[in-house]
Amino acid sequence: MGHPYPIREIARQAGLSEATVDRVLNGRGGVRESTQREVRQAIADLDRQRTQVRLVGRTFMIDIVMQAPERFTTAVRAALEAELPVLHPAVVRSRFHFRETGPVAELAAALDRIARRGSQGVILKAPDVPEVTAAVGRLVAAGIPVVTLVTDLPSSARLAYVGIDNRAAGATAAYLMDQWLGERPGNVLTSLSSGFFRNEEEREMGFRGAMRARHPERALVEITEGQGLDATQYDLVRDALKRDPDIRAVYSIGGGNIATLRAFEDLGRECAVFVAHDLDHDNTRLLREHRLSCVLHHDLRQDMHEACRTIMRAHGALPPAGPTLPSAIQVVTPYNMPPR
Repeated sequence: MGHPYPIREIARQAGLSEATVDRVLNGRGGVRESTQREVRQAIADLDRQRTQVRLVGRTFMIDIVMQAPERFTTAVRAALEAELPVLHPAVVRSRFHFRETGPVAELAAALDRIARRGSQGVILKAPDVPEVTAAVGRLVAAGIPVVTLVTDLPSSARLAYVGIDNRAAGATAAYLMDQWLGERPGNVLTSLSSGFFRNEEEREMGFRGAMRARHPERALVEITEGQGLDATQYDLVRDALKRDPDIRAVYSIGGGNIATLRAFEDLGRECAVFVAHDLDHDNTRLLREHRLSCVLHHDLRQDMHEACRTIMRAHGALPPAGPTLPSAIQVVTPYNMPPR
């Protein structure tokens, strides 16, 4: 397993002991396959963060913990690693803990492992449930500041929330939906990945309130628990379309948009308006193909920059600042997409 890094750097990146890393690198056996994968991942992370490894200065190791589909975590990883070289005056390194779905207990256990191992900060996207709130409290009690990203945990001990105003995003989606549908009849499918993510709940409430005010006769048909994954989303959408022949538009709050469009196509149904969130690689392609009406987007690089600086302020590496303001909501159509 060739690499140019000292064992101590790999161990720090992986969150393992130097002895364990040494055993993996020298093929001594007696190490679980999952641990070997962690070492390989650490070396891959160090390759991407090579510039940061060479810098000399106060180093902040930040853990990014997220429950989200791969298309979104990939975008977050790219956004953060693009910002790392400009996060002066300190050196910021990152470790990633991503999962698409799974038991809440496993997510809480991952946070507890970080609390025991140590970290300068955690950037967290997680469901708003008591087990996660309690784990955040244990991190903060261990002196590790937590910043929530995209979706908040307002009853937890987190330091700050970074992301858009999700109620405003939902109301914006309703305004656009109303403009495009006009007076044409038809119901709207609202799709959430899970009822336990606060951001999705707030988007749905903002959307529902604005739609009720503008077109109270238009029914909203909700589906949830598809986890934003195409594999589970398809059946949920197909069943909803079979039950309601009047659905002709979609507000996708939680993703799985390729599967949603496929369900419409397989049943020979038209989707007249489709409003989605986030310029991940799936939505970028669908937008370029004019299969989405628009995407409500926010600058992930700026969000990651602000989350890291908030953690640095908590350690006194930057001067205090005022409250974190919501990120700007960008309405992206096929005609104003950012450069590739």
